[in-house]
Amino acid sequence: MKSLSQSLPAALPDLPARSAPWSNIVAVAGVVLKELYRRKDFYVLFVLTALITLVMGSVSIFNQSNVVRYLKEICLFLIWAASLVITITTTARQLPAERESRTLFPLLAKPVSRGEVVLGKFFGCWLAAGVCLVVFYLFFGLVAAAKEHELPVLHYFQAVTLHWFMLGVVCAMTLLGSLVFAAPSSNNTITLVVTVGILLVGRHLKKVALRLGEPGQSILSGIYYAVPHLELFDVRMLIVHNWGLIRWEIWAAALLYACVYAGIFLTAACLLFRRKPIY
Repeated sequence: MKSLSQSLPAALPDLPARSAPWSNIVAVAGVVLKELYRRKDFYVLFVLTALITLVMGSVSIFNQSNVVRYLKEICLFLIWAASLVITITTTARQLPAERESRTLFPLLAKPVSRGEVVLGKFFGCWLAAGVCLVVFYLFFGLVAAAKEHELPVLHYFQAVTLHWFMLGVVCAMTLLGSLVFAAPSSNNTITLVVTVGILLVGRHLKKVALRLGEPGQSILSGIYYAVPHLELFDVRMLIVHNWGLIRWEIWAAALLYACVYAGIFLTAACLLFRRKPIY
C-alpha cells in the first residue's frame, strides 16, 4: 500500500516555480484526502457506521419514544468519539511521517513553502473529518427518520456544521502538537486527553475558580478564558430531543469563534515549523 509520504513528491509534479499559494495548499490537501481512502481508518469508519445503524434498527423491539431517544444519544456519542479519534490520529501522523521519510525535501523544492505545507495538511485533515461526519450523520439521519418518520434537515445541518468546525479547532491543535511533541503517539494521547477534558469540565472551570483563593483563582480563571470551549459545539440534545433550531446569529458566532481559535493554532504551527529543522 502506497503511503502518503511516498506519494507526495509525485502529487505535485507540474507546479511551476511560482505557483499560486492556494494551488499548493489544495494539492497537499488532496493528497491527505487520498490517504484517508487508502488507510484502515476509512474501513473502520464504515464498520462503525454499520454498527450504529444496527443499534438504531433494534429500536423497533421496544416501540417506545423514550427508548428511541436513549439510543439516539448512544449513537451520537459513538459518532463524536469516532470522529475525534479519526481526526486526531489522522492529523497527528502527517508532519512526523514526512520528516521521518524525508519527503519534505522534494516537496519544499517544488517550491512549496512551509506555511503552505501546514495549511495543506490542515485543510486535508479537516476535509477528511468532514467526509467522516457526512457518512456518519447520513446513516444516522436516515435510520432515525425511518423510525420517527421525520427528518429535520436544518437541525442536522446546524449539528453537523458545528461539529465540523469544532473538529477544525482540534485539527489545528493537533498539528501544533505534532511540532511540539516528539512522537505521534504522545501527541495523540495528550491532544485526546486535553480535548475530552475541555468537553467534560471546560464549562465548570469558572465555577471552580471562584471557590479558590489566590493565586489559584487567577490561574484557573485565566485557563478558563484562554482555552477553546469545545463544549459549546456539542448540540447532540438538539437532535435527541427534537428541540427548536439554534438562532442563526448564535450559530454563525460559534463558527466564527472556532475559526479564530483554529487560526491561532495554525499561526503558531506555521511560525514554529518555519524555525524547526526538517533533517
